[in-house]
Amino acid sequence: MIEQQLDIPTRDGATTTFICHPERGGPHPVILFYMDAPAIREELRDMCRRLASAGYYVVLPNLYYRSGVMELGSFTGPNDGATRARMMELMASLTIPLIMSDTEALLAFIDSQPAARAGSVGAVGYCMSGQYAVNAATHFPGRVTAAASIYGVRLVTDQPDSPHLAPAKTKAELYFACAETDHWAPPEMVEALSLAVADCAPQVEVELYPGVEHGFAFPGRGAYDRHAAERHWERLFALFGRRL
Repeated sequence: MIEQQLDIPTRDGATTTFICHPERGGPHPVILFYMDAPAIREELRDMCRRLASAGYYVVLPNLYYRSGVMELGSFTGPNDGATRARMMELMASLTIPLIMSDTEALLAFIDSQPAARAGSVGAVGYCMSGQYAVNAATHFPGRVTAAASIYGVRLVTDQPDSPHLAPAKTKAELYFACAETDHWAPPEMVEALSLAVADCAPQVEVELYPGVEHGFAFPGRGAYDRHAAERHWERLFALFGRRL
């Protein structure tokens, strides 16, 4: 496995980005991996490695670079409250236009890399970034052909870039994995999303994961559920296998 961490220039500076891909058999199809709110950590790098081990060129950018933050550290211990407050502050500093600007820079970088295959790109986003993965498909419709939101937030809003409106703006295949218990995406939001995309199958799938909570795919999280996590990996590999 080839791994590197480098600063990719953007309109607003440079985002420190973890990249991994197989050592042999390239060039490899690209997957953009958008981090969740707790920031970059080894847990996410390991998830990128799992995707890369299946033959993908995986790109994990630090979305908090504008605030000068790379990692937030542990969420357990005496400073837990302050860390969570900082996380919420950082999460609120991001917008879809900002992340799409970063995505444009990432795609430009990818196009210069011999190990990255030209053409279709996939995107996956967890938690706060589910909306970013889906918007990558709508903002770059000729490039991002598969996008997955894993227990994403803000799935249905009154904004024109709401994820539930995405099918009308892209031909990409979209997958929404939703936890049965999720404060950030409650049942009524998941139901509204399902109704909005009901006529879009098989281009769009909304799957409810029963008996699990927000964060079920992260091994380091208390909500981790092995069965649900493996199901989400199965769905991702099938999605990217079909479209990339």
